Amino acid sequence: MVTYRPRWALSWRGCVALLVLALVFGVIGILRIHPFLAMTHREDTKILVVEGWLEKYAIRAAAAEFTNGGYERIFTTGGPIAGDGGYINDYRTLAAACAGDLEKAGIPASRVQMVPSHEIGRDRTYQSAMALRAWLRKNNTSVRSINLLTEDAHARRSHLLFQKALGDEVKVGIISIHNPDYDSAYWWRYSAGVREILGETVAYIYAKFFFYP
Repeated sequence: MVTYRPRWALSWRGCVALLVLALVFGVIGILRIHPFLAMTHREDTKILVVEGWLEKYAIRAAAAEFTNGGYERIFTTGGPIAGDGGYINDYRTLAAACAGDLEKAGIPASRVQMVPSHEIGRDRTYQSAMALRAWLRKNNTSVRSINLLTEDAHARRSHLLFQKALGDEVKVGIISIHNPDYDSAYWWRYSAGVREILGETVAYIYAKFFFYP
């Protein structure tokens, strides 16, 4: 009816040591999470891919990247524009809007190719990458590497999902454009920074460990 089970437990010194370790790792995480998410790693390629949902400052940065990076062609991706109620036609998509903005920024129309996705809702980044893969195959375009340009802390997740979609035969480089609405070195001081970092951290964990194509 009665048992005796001795157990190990932390002493007060152990509790203090554990708390100090948690604080140290917490501070390191806060300082390193933005550079981890907002990664930049370029591949040697003539193809630049731009996510169509980007803000105007990122579109301008994409135009500068294309002009200065020696690229030959630029692809824009993205699905239906929010508020349209779903896919209507290819020209009512983020890919088309981004292509138009790039042309306004000085990129020749002959160098810009929009690749719209018909999907709206969940897994939009992955569906955009799948649309790009389908376009390349349909048009018999052989690509060994690309550079994907996106915004700030979204970069690591975009890189992961595009690599999943395009497969190991295509090397995916990634270019992160900093969000000017907050100082990335002190992102926790800004509501925009907190929203972006927390949201992208959760989204990346989902994409890394729970998302399966």
